[in-house]
Amino acid sequence: MALGMSGSEVHASVGRLKAARHAVMEEDRPVVVKAALQEFVLHGARYAFPATLGTATRGMPTGYAAAPLSAMLTQPDDLPPVWPDAQGSRRGVAFYPLYPTVPLAARNDPKLYETLVLLDALRGGTARERQIAIKLMGERLA
Repeated sequence: MALGMSGSEVHASVGRLKAARHAVMEEDRPVVVKAALQEFVLHGARYAFPATLGTATRGMPTGYAAAPLSAMLTQPDDLPPVWPDAQGSRRGVAFYPLYPTVPLAARNDPKLYETLVLLDALRGGTARERQIAIKLMGERLA
């Protein structure tokens, strides 16, 4: 699959979405409840999926170091946050993604990459990064 997840993992995640009332079944298909998902992503994801940082590594830029945030924020001299990835283009501080196959999925889908970058800014960014990410993510989820 494009997300790098097995069918059983996707099935289980849909079950969790339904249990959390972030999705409902319509005509045997899950349909996202946008208002619930938006509220959770903007205000709860950082608590449910806190950022986990590691040591310096090669990886794929995320958070303030990747688009769309990289064009809006001044880049500090510190090592940027990166998803550990052998095919990554930058050296930075490991910022562990929500799921191990995130870099693969992001490489294959630029829009997904930007959305996950914003989610990482919500999970582990500074107050300013989170403020900008809330605005941009809110627009995407509206």
